[in-house]
Amino acid sequence: MHPETPTEPLPIATVTVGMTVVDRDGEEAGTVTAVQMPGTDVRPDVPAGVAEELMSAGYVRIDGTGFLSNDTYAGGDQIRDSVEGSPAVVNLRVTREELHRAV
Repeated sequence: MHPETPTEPLPIATVTVGMTVVDRDGEEAGTVTAVQMPGTDVRPDVPAGVAEELMSAGYVRIDGTGFLSNDTYAGGDQIRDSVEGSPAVVNLRVTREELHRAV
């Protein structure tokens, strides 16, 4: 085994469509509508530069909550963990405001 090989699966590997997303402050950010693993060729609807970073790290698309909300994206590196249950929850390392907004 190489030293840089992770011994635990990436947090994004346990995320599935339909999970509730909660930011680091405990605020609900929305619901997962898509999951793309690191190295994906599927480009998110965000500005150039940000899109390539998300594609490299993997990302989840989140259907936002609240009035006039739009979709946001969380990079794989912004996901702390996920918890199975009812509801299943994705916990983020960042606040809702730090997520990448769809254009």
